[in-house]
Amino acid sequence: MISKLAYVSAEATIGEGVVIEPFSTIYGDVVIGDRTKIHPNVTLYPGTRIGTDCEIFPGAVIGVIPQDLKFEGEYTTVEIGNNTRIRECVTIHRGTKDKWKTSIGDNCLLMTYVHIAHDCQIGNNVILASYTGLSGHVQIDDFAILEGKVAAQQFAHIGAHAFIGGASLIRKDVPPFIKAAREPLTFAGVNSVGLRRRGYSDEQVREIEDIYRILYVQNNNISKGLEAVREQMPDSPLRQMIIDFVETSDKGIIRGMI
Repeated sequence: MISKLAYVSAEATIGEGVVIEPFSTIYGDVVIGDRTKIHPNVTLYPGTRIGTDCEIFPGAVIGVIPQDLKFEGEYTTVEIGNNTRIRECVTIHRGTKDKWKTSIGDNCLLMTYVHIAHDCQIGNNVILASYTGLSGHVQIDDFAILEGKVAAQQFAHIGAHAFIGGASLIRKDVPPFIKAAREPLTFAGVNSVGLRRRGYSDEQVREIEDIYRILYVQNNNISKGLEAVREQMPDSPLRQMIIDFVETSDKGIIRGMI
């Protein structure tokens, strides 16, 4: 159902069962997947791609050009997966020549007043709580949770299943499976509760805890910590995932507990 009080361009592609409520604006070159609901006063700019079974609440603005002085009008997009909820007054900007798109995965929840800048790459099942702001080029992996009023610096990388405490400032990369809080942002333990909720076994959680105990608690620098992890922990997909994240971090990872 499309309200007669909404503006929907004839050049937009609208799936089956889509609801568009009054006073929303859907420009041309917008794609909305089946059964998605657009609440009143939503604005979808050209280049926006919305998946199926999504819901977008009042005041959201998606697909507007980036706030990047290097942007030269190149054709870029915002691409949002399936079953994602975008709450009131969220803003999501198109990409630039870096990634050519800003992307958000499936089953995500973006709470009120979240801002996602150009070229951010957000995985599946990610939760961004109210007033969180992501600068350009931020990468967030699957199942990460950022509490309210978190701010992430450009090019920051947050690993899978990480949990970031409210009002945190992310200036360095946050490895997978951990909790982070305090100022400056600091390792605060393994996200064991979240991991068990998602089906990780007690054995797997203990393995992750042992790896980070070696990396952050028993060693005073990261290079020595990685060497110790390789020596003391048997090879496994979890060990390799953590090592790969740390070794490929451009910004360096957050500090350990003092």
